[in-house]
Amino acid sequence: MGGTEHLNIQREGATLVLTLNRPEAKNALSLPMLVGLYDGWLEADADDSIRSVVFTGAGDSFCAGMDLKALAGKGTGGEQYRDRLTADPDLHWKAMLRHHRPRKPVIAAVEGYCVAGGTEMLQGTDIRVAGESATFGLFEVRRGLFPIGGSTVRLQRQIPRTHALEMLLTGRPYTAREAADIGLIGHVVPDGTALTKALEIAELINACGPLAVEAVKASVYESAEMTETEGLAAELKRGWPIFDTADAKEGARAFAEKRQPVYRRA
Repeated sequence: MGGTEHLNIQREGATLVLTLNRPEAKNALSLPMLVGLYDGWLEADADDSIRSVVFTGAGDSFCAGMDLKALAGKGTGGEQYRDRLTADPDLHWKAMLRHHRPRKPVIAAVEGYCVAGGTEMLQGTDIRVAGESATFGLFEVRRGLFPIGGSTVRLQRQIPRTHALEMLLTGRPYTAREAADIGLIGHVVPDGTALTKALEIAELINACGPLAVEAVKASVYESAEMTETEGLAAELKRGWPIFDTADAKEGARAFAEKRQPVYRRA
């Protein structure tokens, strides 16, 4: 299990917890953070004993966006990671979930600031929980910048376009309640409990058949831009083989025997 000085990786049962760990800078993105984050996504993909991922931030913030000085490896101890970025110039986009989609479900647990690059990474997650005092927003236009982490493409596909454009064009902050009202997040919980709620959701996912879970997630994203006819055909292609797995047979036996199933990814 890896991690870096700005990214903690730990296990909670079958859940991998990735924690942005630069609280003194509101978890602004640094090169050590991005390297650790990408390694975490790869670890989750490669390890079949991991069935879900919870993505969160240390301290009182999720992520306040990109720290350009830190990304350059200046003054943050990040110089030793420059070779990783040189070897893979796309690493930062993969870490931020712009150019990488994990196989396992990713649940965001947000407290405090989740703005700019934080809100952009949020759009790469699957299920989202926030403390009631959390703040969201894409502030780039206020600084004369462009939200190049994918928001002009993804946001309008995840929330109604009128809300997406308002968020993108005004650069104003949104409360957790507002974010829930427009569909950007799914749960608003008391401050300090977002991680607990996210882990509860992860446990529900972990109790399900892992092959089925991964196939369902893949089908949802694969069919998102298809016509209904194309999507239904793709769904059958992915979904039908699941019925012939040992997981499916175990699920049926467990139901008949009134017990909890024990899945083994087969």
